[in-house]
Amino acid sequence: MLFFIVKGGIVMVPIILASIVGAGIIVDRFIVIRRVYRLDMQKFSRDVLDLVDKGKYREALVLCGQKKDYPLAAMYAAAIENRLLSRLELEKLLERMGNHAVKTLEKRLGGLVSVVGISPLMGFLGTITGLIRAFMAWEKAGNDVTVSALAGGIYEAMITTAAGLIVAIPYYLCYNYFISRIKYFSHELDDYCSQLLELLTRGKVL
Repeated sequence: MLFFIVKGGIVMVPIILASIVGAGIIVDRFIVIRRVYRLDMQKFSRDVLDLVDKGKYREALVLCGQKKDYPLAAMYAAAIENRLLSRLELEKLLERMGNHAVKTLEKRLGGLVSVVGISPLMGFLGTITGLIRAFMAWEKAGNDVTVSALAGGIYEAMITTAAGLIVAIPYYLCYNYFISRIKYFSHELDDYCSQLLELLTRGKVL
């Protein structure tokens, strides 16, 4: 590995740094998203809705308080505590909280996108600088040029391109995975909160 890094030249440094930053973001987001899904939202929602349907708001708030670190529980608690508001006001309240929860999950994903975009570009830059080195060696050697004289530049050109793609491809797959999980989570929040709204606003006007 050290051989390839050395042969890749100076351009390998930002590629390696980008890969380290990207790996850190991936680990961080994986932990955060996994923590959110530790709550069985279907069971939790069913239990809270059952209490709300029976008018047991205090018990529902206690149940939400036990899971207060989870976005759905916090949103349910806020809606129940403000149940006297109009449906439109409750919808706006839950929408704000839902957007905040999604933004929290999306945090640092912009940095991951930057790593995905920059890595292959840095690889292509290494390709150009490597070819420049090779042609400069060729010009200097003239008719006496040898493969070994060109090898350094060619190594740099090929290795940096490969390194950039090796970083970008798996990181892009990770980014898509995170986005898909966040979208699914957002849809779940909308669905469960809509069910609570129906119970809290029965008979209410906008």
